[in-house]
Parts: sequence; structure tokens; C-alpha cells
Amino acid sequence: MSIETRKRVLECYIEPILMYGCETWIISKQTRGRLEATEMWFLRRMMRKPWTGKKPNDTVLSETKTKRALINKIRKRQATSFGHIMRRERQEHLVTTGMFMGMRDRGRLRKKTTDGLASWLGVGSTVEMIKMTREHDVLRGMIANAMRHGTG
Repeated sequence: MSIETRKRVLECYIEPILMYGCETWIISKQTRGRLEATEMWFLRRMMRKPWTGKKPNDTVLSETKTKRALINKIRKRQATSFGHIMRRERQEHLVTTGMFMGMRDRGRLRKKTTDGLASWLGVGSTVEMIKMTREHDVLRGMIANAMRHGTG
């Protein structure tokens, strides 16, 4: 099989299984590293290059004529799902934003998906991002811009 066919098989059959439920993931540094390592492992397996061959990741990426795109695909899914939830304004809206009555737990605040999305989209705060979800075209433009620049 050619490299292009192998890449299409990877995108059609393997990536959807990996990204199942990624809309709710919180991408920390550790998770990001594991996802990037998994992506490189897929490419090495596709090229039938052993990881013990000590080839740098840049070489594998240039041989396959690809860029790292898994993190951006996950972020895009998260952003579109978040916009959909925010426009519906139902119970999911309250759970996602965390705006419900009750006491806050002790200790450091937990990292939220909305914080990671706000930094990826280049928005100052989560509140600004929630306001921008009301305008579908603006959110779509922000997602396209973030995908183009490839920020993680």
C-alpha cells in the first residue's frame, strides 16, 4: 500500500477510535505528551520503522509528509462541542460552566476544559469565550484561525 493510502486508513479507522469522547478531555502537559507520542507511534508503525531505530520525529514526519495534527483535531472537536452546548442554554450549559449553587471544594481549583479552550482560541478569559459562542460565525472563524496557526 502507498503512504497516502496508509494515512487515509489511519485517519478513517484508527483516529476516531482514539478520539472517542475527546470533547470532555482536559489536556494537561502529561496528556499532551502522551497524545503526541501516540501520534508518532502510529506514524512509525505505518512506515514500519521500529522505535528502536532511533530516528528523530522530524525525520518520520518528513518521510510521511505530514504535520502533527492530533491535538488540533481534538481541540477543534472540543470547541465545536462547547459552542453547541453554550447555544442550547439547557442543563448542560450549567454543568459545563460550573454556574450552580454550592460550596467550592478545598484546595487548588481544578483545571477545566474551558480554560484550555480559551487559551487555544486566543481569548482573554472563559467569560469572553462564552459570550462569543452566541455568534456562530465568530466562533467558527476563531476555530479556523486556531487550526491554521496550530497552537496547542
